[in-house]
Amino acid sequence: MTHRGKWLILLAALFVSTQLFAQDSDKARVLALENAWNEAEGHKDAKALAVLLAPTFAYTDVDGSFQNKEQFLASIRSGSPSQIVNDGMKLESYGDVMVVTGAYREQGTENGKPSTHRGRFTDTWVEKDGQWLCVASQETRLAH
Repeated sequence: MTHRGKWLILLAALFVSTQLFAQDSDKARVLALENAWNEAEGHKDAKALAVLLAPTFAYTDVDGSFQNKEQFLASIRSGSPSQIVNDGMKLESYGDVMVVTGAYREQGTENGKPSTHRGRFTDTWVEKDGQWLCVASQETRLAH
């Protein structure tokens, strides 16, 4: 193999490893954003949550109803969960789109009484101008 051929292979390997590192970094960032979402929601901090959501954000609630970004944020301000924990998150990357699936457990109050709910979720994140934003989220509540 020529000296030039070795350099081309080295450059190709460097490019691939750089892309893999960037992808792993983006995956870690999106998973961290999922956890930041839970913290914001648990503290009813709609302002903090708003920066994670795209202007066209669409949410499907456990009862099948749809909410846009403003409706969803209003529900966060008046919501009851005090703690939300994700479990078993899996992330699939499709370039500038990532889909996160997992389970969650939320604790709070419902009708003045302590409550705990478990469910599954799917969140779709898109990278735009160097920022990852959630464009769609769906929850399904599991039977106790």
